[in-house]
Amino acid sequence: MKKITRNIILLLFVSACTNDANKEELRVPIARAVAAYLYENDIENIVPKGTPSKDSLELLKKYIDNWMHDALVVQKAENNLTDEQKNVEKQLQDFRNSLITYAYEKELVKQKLDTLVDIQEIEKYYGANQADFQLKDNIIKVIYVKVNKKAPNIAKLRALYKSENLKDREQLTGYCHQFAENFFLDDNSWLLFDDLLKEIPIQAYNKELFLQNNRYVEVSDSGSSYFLNIKGFKIRNSTSPLSFEKENIKNIILNKRKLQLISKMKEDVYNDAANNKKLEIYINDKNKK
Repeated sequence: MKKITRNIILLLFVSACTNDANKEELRVPIARAVAAYLYENDIENIVPKGTPSKDSLELLKKYIDNWMHDALVVQKAENNLTDEQKNVEKQLQDFRNSLITYAYEKELVKQKLDTLVDIQEIEKYYGANQADFQLKDNIIKVIYVKVNKKAPNIAKLRALYKSENLKDREQLTGYCHQFAENFFLDDNSWLLFDDLLKEIPIQAYNKELFLQNNRYVEVSDSGSSYFLNIKGFKIRNSTSPLSFEKENIKNIILNKRKLQLISKMKEDVYNDAANNKKLEIYINDKNKK
């Protein structure tokens, strides 16, 4: 790329102040790549308003350099492809049709898709497709508390995290909010065991065996103590529980509805055209070669 001097760039900024009519008449070229030209009005919106002069120059130089690279490749292609290879009108039309169709389908789904999925429908789908819900990872229901080793009433915490009593759970919640560094007390929700292992310094070389042989786990590192009450678990390759799959099933059902909605729209459009005699085929056995 030929060096673009500061004076030329500054001249472009001055020229950019002319009115639109003058721009169209002047069409001042600012760069050339063999037979391709880049004009002044092609770059008028490249530099954001308020950009410092030094940065503006760098942006313009980079843009022009990229333009030259692209223009040279295009011309190389033009010179080396056959007319048939360069005929991209059909591809462009197909691409345009795809974009328009996609935009219409997206708007149709936005306006017409029923997004309410009740629990009965989720349960029915789960019951009919359990083979599709095999766990790829171990999951657990757990109560987990991490506290500083110097936290108060560790003995009380040790009793609370194991208790099934509702009042003890309330006390545990209060304790965690006051003293815990991290905690998870929702033992109705399933978690990935691997995610929990990222939080706790446990060496579980055989994760399945660890889950099968441990209920209450207490470990420590240099600064913290960890208390783990495993309330339930499912081993990988077993059937995933419904509660773990609810959101996934909901998305599956919604996607099926979406596809059905689009399919029905296409069929309705076709039938409407056929019923109104707007479809014709101009080929028959005589036309076939």
